[in-house]
Amino acid sequence: MTMIAVDNLTKVFPTPDGRGKSAVHGVSFRVDKGEIYGLLGPNGAGKTTTLRIISGLMSPTSGSAVLSGYNVFDRPQEVKRSIGFLTANTGLYQRLSPRDILRYFAELHGMDRKRAIERSERLIEWLDMTDFADLRCGALSTGQRQRTNIGRALIADPPILIMDEPTLGLDVLSNRMILDFIRRERSVGKTIVLSTHYLDEAEGMCDRVGLLHNGRIIADGTLDELRKCAGTDRLSSIFLTLIHERQSVGFPAA
Repeated sequence: MTMIAVDNLTKVFPTPDGRGKSAVHGVSFRVDKGEIYGLLGPNGAGKTTTLRIISGLMSPTSGSAVLSGYNVFDRPQEVKRSIGFLTANTGLYQRLSPRDILRYFAELHGMDRKRAIERSERLIEWLDMTDFADLRCGALSTGQRQRTNIGRALIADPPILIMDEPTLGLDVLSNRMILDFIRRERSVGKTIVLSTHYLDEAEGMCDRVGLLHNGRIIADGTLDELRKCAGTDRLSSIFLTLIHERQSVGFPAA
């Protein structure tokens, strides 16, 4: 069952000279239920722009994106109810505690107070947040803040998770916890889009990957399919090989 369908997505940002800068150009991919899809590429490849568009946080210049059967541009509120969005840079209310934040967002999702408290406490226990659940977020470590953000993303138990660099800047223990969380969510049938710079990390996580370069998907498929295409095993080598092949034949920039 296809949970995410992105077709010919393009985003052009205005520039002073009036010509515009294409950050994303003709991006298309599919993600099925219970699958981790890795959207991978270097800085400036268009990963964050793509994820913001399909999450309803940014409008495209053209193209379409359908999540859980809803077109993100026609039914943005339904789409937002279907997703949990997590980034390494998601802000938290500094004066509130993680427990306050989880209950607040639970109520924003329409839960009554009793249900909001129950759901928040379950996530605090599951994410091992008890020791810092009542501290102000301004006093939390990077790993503690990211666990709080995970709880916020999961508070409504959405079927789709969109994760933009979720392990950026984390220590080894926090990094492992995030990766274990991602695997656990896939095991219960969640659909996950994962963007990361860490190609070796993605190699052990993703069912399929899309390699993004200069705003374009240059390859899409399972790791075995990409290995056959590139003639090499490591994902980092696959990416470099495919970029070199496109550049050697004049593959256009975005």
